[in-house]
Amino acid sequence: MANGNPRYQGKPLLRLLECYVLWAIDQLSAMELSTLKEMTPNLQSVYGVQGDWQQIVAAAMSLPPSMAETIRSFWSKNTEIARRNNTTLTPQQFAEMFVDQNFVS
Repeated sequence: MANGNPRYQGKPLLRLLECYVLWAIDQLSAMELSTLKEMTPNLQSVYGVQGDWQQIVAAAMSLPPSMAETIRSFWSKNTEIARRNNTTLTPQQFAEMFVDQNFVS
C-alpha cells in the first residue's frame, strides 16, 4: 500500500492515517479501499480492535467520533484557500498535510 515510499519507512500507521483522511473526504481509491478491507483481519489482530479498518484506525489513534466530519470541514476550507490562491490542493497533498499537522510529532 505504501509502495516503498521512504515517507512511510518505519511508520506503519502513517499511510493508514492518510487513507483514513482520504476516506473521510471521499477520495480513497477503490483499489486502496479493497486493500484495506483485505487487511482488516490483520489490523484487528495487530491493534486488538474489532470492526472495520476505519474503526481500527480511529481506536488506535483515540480519534473522536466526529473526526471524519472535522476532516471534511478542513478539506473544504483548504480547497477554498487553494482556489483563492489560484492553486490546486490534491487529496493526497491534503491527506499528508493533515496527518503531518495533526498526528505526527
